[in-house]
Amino acid sequence: MDLLKDPVPLLIRRLAIPASVGFFFNTMFNVVDTFFAGRISTDALAALSLSFPIFFIILALGAGVSQGSTALISNALGAKDEPLARHYSAQALSFGALFSLFLTLLGWTAAPTLFQLLGATDGYLATSLAYMNTIIAGTVFFLGQSISNASLNAQGDTRSFRNVLIGGFLLNLVLDPWFLFGGLGLPALGIRGIALATVVAQCLGCAFLLHRLGKTPLWSNIRWSEFTPDPTAFRAILKQGVPASLNMVSVAAGIFVITWFVSRFSEKGVAAYGIATRVEQIFLLPTIGLNIAVLTLTGQNNGARQFSRIVEIWRTALKYGIGMMLLGGLIVLGLARPLMALFTEDPIVVEIGSDYLRIASLTLCAYVILYQTVYMLQGLKRPMYAIWIGLYRQIIAPGLAFYLLAYALDWKLKGIWWGVFLVTWSAAGVTYYYGRHVLSRISGDPDGRSIARSNRRRS
Repeated sequence: MDLLKDPVPLLIRRLAIPASVGFFFNTMFNVVDTFFAGRISTDALAALSLSFPIFFIILALGAGVSQGSTALISNALGAKDEPLARHYSAQALSFGALFSLFLTLLGWTAAPTLFQLLGATDGYLATSLAYMNTIIAGTVFFLGQSISNASLNAQGDTRSFRNVLIGGFLLNLVLDPWFLFGGLGLPALGIRGIALATVVAQCLGCAFLLHRLGKTPLWSNIRWSEFTPDPTAFRAILKQGVPASLNMVSVAAGIFVITWFVSRFSEKGVAAYGIATRVEQIFLLPTIGLNIAVLTLTGQNNGARQFSRIVEIWRTALKYGIGMMLLGGLIVLGLARPLMALFTEDPIVVEIGSDYLRIASLTLCAYVILYQTVYMLQGLKRPMYAIWIGLYRQIIAPGLAFYLLAYALDWKLKGIWWGVFLVTWSAAGVTYYYGRHVLSRISGDPDGRSIARSNRRRS
């Protein structure tokens, strides 16, 4: 597979489909956790929802470093500078190992305060901390898996991570009930067992990806000395990775903001929001694969200075993504209540979550426009825009919209759900026109007209 010459639609499908399949199983991994937490109590479901913003911060920081590393490595490969690509690959892992130690200590220190800020007290707080402290202990495996995958993605390998995510899901089906309820000499661990199952799966996945990476051409001549921290490489990784991480952290901050507003109304609302967002993630899965394809293909073609192909990559991915989300939105709109009822028998939780999903069905296409454009900019080594749009979409605009709709207009929880709709679509519109402007400057052809003419000539 030649990422610089093969037809763009074919490349997008080859990269996106394995990634999307993998992330489907990753989301189902979380769905399994939600299912078994529901077997404990509504408090346990709420604890998972409450923990998600902090958990997501860990994942977001790893994903940000991974995206930055993918951009650097793929650009170096596109420019035919394999030694530089290999050096960035090794340095990204060294950076991730040191960073994970810092995050572990910070997470253990900050989690109690953050949970209390979200309204957790007494048994609710203890349940949330039992889950979260175990997850935080596995930070090194979360980051190690994400960063190892960056080097594979940059070479066009999205299948290895797919296999890890499928294997992790199957393993979780066994470990969750075993660790939760006990058996075979293991005591019942409760909600802490659900977290431990996740950490074990991440550890094994990290080991497998490092094994796969060791067999790639990128690592064929790697030396241990290349893992020695290099300040210059760390700065380059930080320059690309910090904006991406902050953008992802802003998503976590946005979840925190939404959870805070929802918790002002009811604990059942928090549980409903946690379930509904997991359902929403299932339908957004195909777009995650497209995001990875856009980042990898844009990075390599930017390194090779093939700007017209980048225009084609962006527009083709948008076409695929919007088409899928139009179909997904119709399904979510029609099946909102049955989808919620799969995870809880509480009629209030089902009703609240169904309201969220019906409104979310109208927002799915906005996520396609927003994320694929941000990933395209990341591949162009222009990561700073992600910070500004993240601050707007996750913190500034939600605070204003939620207060106005939920309190001033007294729409309560529905005001929060409609606030998400308005904020996401406004961010998507601004991002689309900014991305189009950037492509116009570098290629002079943001609409892909020359590509269309070339395709007609070939046919």
